[in-house]
Amino acid sequence: MNITQDLSIIELIVNASLVVKLVMALLAFVSLMSWYWIFRKWFQIRDARVKTEKFEREFWSGGDLGTLYQSAATDRHHTGALERVFEAGFREFTKLRGQKSLDPATVINGVRRAMRATFQREIDDLEAHLAFLASVGSVSPYVGLFGTVWGIMHAFRGLANVSSATLAAVAPGIAEALVATAIGLFAAIPAVVAYNSFAHDLDRLAVRFESFIEEFSNILQRQIK
Repeated sequence: MNITQDLSIIELIVNASLVVKLVMALLAFVSLMSWYWIFRKWFQIRDARVKTEKFEREFWSGGDLGTLYQSAATDRHHTGALERVFEAGFREFTKLRGQKSLDPATVINGVRRAMRATFQREIDDLEAHLAFLASVGSVSPYVGLFGTVWGIMHAFRGLANVSSATLAAVAPGIAEALVATAIGLFAAIPAVVAYNSFAHDLDRLAVRFESFIEEFSNILQRQIK
């Protein structure tokens, strides 16, 4: 077998030592899982952003709050995160306003707590599995480096049985070891980019949700004065 054949990617993977093969298999599996969650989270966050913009347009168009609430309550499977925050707040407002013993400040505080509880659940759902992407991005290069170090050690141990150490003798072993690092970087880079992008998008959504909670609380406060 000539050097060109030895240094082809397929040959390097096939001829790698058992430990390096296990490292490559682990990194390949982690990479597939990270791509799965990258696409899942991309669609989920895009859907949340689109539904948030749609509900904000409807809310600030001056429509009746009771009509918006009925629409959100009867079609929960197709509502967005912000719409569910609104529904929780308006439902709590309707319930507390009917209690004559409560003062306006107590009613508004109860509404805020209800909206913030729903807000936290929605953000937690949107943030689910982002920690996995962060872990893939930070750990994969080190796992690949471990495979590389092991492969280089294996290559140099093999030189003990060779009368003269030449480039042709050592190059395939070192190259197969470096493939592990390449796979580790291939798994890590998309995960890091996706995590940073999703974290930024979620921060912007969280700010919009918190602003809505305060503005909606002010609207309800004016209604009970």
